[in-house]
Amino acid sequence: MQNRIDISKVEPEAYKVMMAFEKYVHGTKLTPIQRELIKIRTSQINGCAYCLDMHTKDARKLGETEQRIYTLSAWRETPFFTAEERAILALVEEVTEISKGHVKDETYTAAAKVLDDQTIAQVIMATIVINSWNRIGIATNMQPA
Repeated sequence: MQNRIDISKVEPEAYKVMMAFEKYVHGTKLTPIQRELIKIRTSQINGCAYCLDMHTKDARKLGETEQRIYTLSAWRETPFFTAEERAILALVEEVTEISKGHVKDETYTAAAKVLDDQTIAQVIMATIVINSWNRIGIATNMQPA
C-alpha cells in the first residue's frame, strides 16, 4: 500500500484548521492520558493503523501501561479504568459510532455523574478531532513508519 495525497501539502489551509483544532484539545483540562485514551479507542473503532501506532507510542511515553493499552478495546471487562475514564470511553464510543444509535441518554447521564459539563464538551470535541484525523489517515492511506 502506498500513501495517496498529502493533505498538508495539497490543502495547507485545511490542514492548518485541523492543527488549530488539535491545539484546542491540548489546551483543555483533559489530562494527557485521557486525551491519548480517546485517540486510541477512537482509532481502534475506526481501524486507523497510522493513528493507533502514533497514539499508543505517545501514551507509552506518558507512562500509560501496556496492560491498559492492550485491554482498551475491552475496557468494560477490566478493572483497569477509573469511573471517569469509563464515562469518557463510553461517550467516545457512542460519538464515534453515532450512526449506530446516537449518544444514549443513559450514557450521557452516567457521564454527567462523574464529569462536569465542560469536561463532557471537551471529550466530545476531542473525539470529533480524532475521528477527523482517522478519516484523513484512512482516506489518504497513511501508513505507520
